[in-house]
Order: sequence, then C-alpha cells, then structure tokens
Amino acid sequence: MPTGFWGDTDGSRYRAAYFERFPGIWHHGDWVQLEDSGGMSFFGRSDATLNPGGVRIGTAEIYRQVEKLDEVVESLVIGQDWARDVRVVLFVKLRDGLTLDDALVDRIKQTIRANTTPRHVPARVLQVADIPRTKSGKIVELAVRNVVHGRPVKNVEALANPDALAHFADRPELAN
Repeated sequence: MPTGFWGDTDGSRYRAAYFERFPGIWHHGDWVQLEDSGGMSFFGRSDATLNPGGVRIGTAEIYRQVEKLDEVVESLVIGQDWARDVRVVLFVKLRDGLTLDDALVDRIKQTIRANTTPRHVPARVLQVADIPRTKSGKIVELAVRNVVHGRPVKNVEALANPDALAHFADRPELAN
C-alpha cells in the first residue's frame, strides 16, 4: 500500500484516491488474486465494471476480443448513462492511416458477440487518436466516463497524456 503521493503535502489527494469509496478502508481499485506463492495476480480495475441492463461485465472481456483485430492498436470501453440504463461505448485507436468504417465496426461487434454475449456488444464504436493513461501505464476508463458525462476529472496530474481526454469530450455521436 502506498503511503502518500509526491507533492500532496496535506494528504488530500491520497485520501481521495484510496479512502473515499469505503471510508476508513484502503481501496486500490484493482481486482487481485492472492496466489499460494504469496504473490498477487492483478486482473484490472474493479471500479470500471459495466452494468448494461443490470448485467455486470468486466471491461477486460471486451478488450480481449477487440484487440485480437489487427486494425486495433488499443481500446477503451465505458458505460454511458443512457435512457435510465447504461449503454456500452467502445473507443478504438487504430493503426496509423486507418479510419473506422461501417465494415470494421461490424467486424468489431461480430467478434465481441461471437466470443462473449450480446450484452457485451457496444451500442457505439468510435475512433480516437489516443487513449489516456496514467503515468504507470493504466488506461483511465473512469476519467473518460467523467469526460463523456461532462463531469470533472480528478487527478489529471496523474495522467501521462492528459490532452488525450479531449478526444472524448462533446462527441455528437454520444448525444443521440
């Protein structure tokens, strides 16, 4: 467990990051498994679970399928609040020179549907030029979700590429 953040003299950023979700209890935000060897296996963000129609979906289930496609460099998926529910929205960063077209959107959706469930299939698939990450390399689904919903992003200074968040703001495709 980290003991603090560099430059966080009053400890407020540290407390907000690790102790706001469950007051008084450290919450690091990753699913982990304790191994018999004493080590840990990290499976990804626990707080980035999607919940369309009340069905819990781990984002890694979608990433595993999408990133099998040669055209996709990386992806980021969020749940967008929509019509009293949540719809799955997938953002893809494609190889240089490629543009997302209907045929590729169909292949992405078919790949997801064939290897998961219909609930995993995104309602929207959108191309972005960059995927925001923390300085330690983790993609920041919750920051993107906040941007899509017009909410402020906490700890922008923890991002390696904060300018990438602009690719997710005010997208007309997400307004309808």
